[in-house]
Amino acid sequence: MSTLDVTTLLARWSSGDAGALEQLTPIVYDELRRIARRHLARERKDHTLQSTALVHEAYLRLIGGSASEYHNRQHFFAVAAQVIRRVLVDHARAVNAAKRGGGAQKILLEDQPEASSPPENVAEVLALHEALERLAAFDQQQERIVELRYFAGLSIEETAEVLGISAATVKRDWVMARAWLARELKGGGSG
Repeated sequence: MSTLDVTTLLARWSSGDAGALEQLTPIVYDELRRIARRHLARERKDHTLQSTALVHEAYLRLIGGSASEYHNRQHFFAVAAQVIRRVLVDHARAVNAAKRGGGAQKILLEDQPEASSPPENVAEVLALHEALERLAAFDQQQERIVELRYFAGLSIEETAEVLGISAATVKRDWVMARAWLARELKGGGSG
């Protein structure tokens, strides 16, 4: 289905056409699955958030919003990038809280399985989120480019279209943002 068709369906949905949402759902779900697979492929194999759960949660948050929030396909998936980021950060925080005893239940040692999987590295997800917040404080465009490229998996051209800037600007800012984030994540600076 073309970009125009998705944009048309979004417009019909925002006008109250429930049939448009029915047509839009499989398209959106497939695209979210592609984004989730791409993102989670970079994660550890024992990551506790599976792509199906990520897609489902992101879909519920996206569809739960007002249809009028989405201007076109690119805008919809730009919002999807933000939602996926929030789902991943919320998951990392929940895992982190559980490690610190949040919501812990008392369990006898003999009830523990023989081998447990190593804890997932939620610190990396949270560190990236915090670094992106610092980046946004002085360059919101670079933060949005990272969010769209990293969390939504948009191409340079798609990112340029969503942000209304040139592909050359996206490429330049993408390189600069990645370098800045690499330094930040290694503890090399505060912005």
